[in-house]
Amino acid sequence: MKLLIVEDNVSLLESMKRMLEDEFEVETARDGEEALYLAQQNIFDIILLDVMLPEMDGFSILKTLRKDRVETPVLFVTAKDSLEDRVTGLEIGGDDYIVKPFQAAELKARIRASLRRSGNMTIDHTLRYRGIELFGKEKEIKVDGQPLKLTITQYELLEYLIQNSGNILTREQIFDRVWGFESDTTIAIVEVYIHHLRKKLEPFGYHKDIQNVRGIGYLLKEPDK
Repeated sequence: MKLLIVEDNVSLLESMKRMLEDEFEVETARDGEEALYLAQQNIFDIILLDVMLPEMDGFSILKTLRKDRVETPVLFVTAKDSLEDRVTGLEIGGDDYIVKPFQAAELKARIRASLRRSGNMTIDHTLRYRGIELFGKEKEIKVDGQPLKLTITQYELLEYLIQNSGNILTREQIFDRVWGFESDTTIAIVEVYIHHLRKKLEPFGYHKDIQNVRGIGYLLKEPDK
């Protein structure tokens, strides 16, 4: 799962990254403009957002995201601890609000709770789509009860498709999510990996669920009868 940390304090940013990268793929941003740009790509499962930031504050970032219909869960992590600030953060679309300083165990618990509420994580870190089960902690897959071996990249591609089942994903979104903004490969790799993933799912009959959306990208959905 992919997580964005937005924090301008470099030492705290690095500490949070080390704290969470055993469970998540972590991207970071240190100012409001960079954070907004990254968040608008709509490729993250959750965003940890400070309020007091250079260029653009966290409240303004979230208001813009919700106006743009980016519904990624946002957990405010901030030193602003007044009741008014907490209420504002939640009323403009925040999913939770935690005040610095915090304990690592509480932060992780709140992240998991937000992901469960959004439907991106079950209590046992399992994702399910029809007969497909992804076990997040072990990075294992079962299809109709049978183990399926995938590469890490194939796993991350299938995970992203399942998290967004029923929604169209552009090739750009898939590329940025799975390969990353700084990848030295090209967007054509998406089509190659979709092809390989379909081949792996074909013996189970789920290959047709990965549908092409001409000129845009892909959609994971049970095909019409």
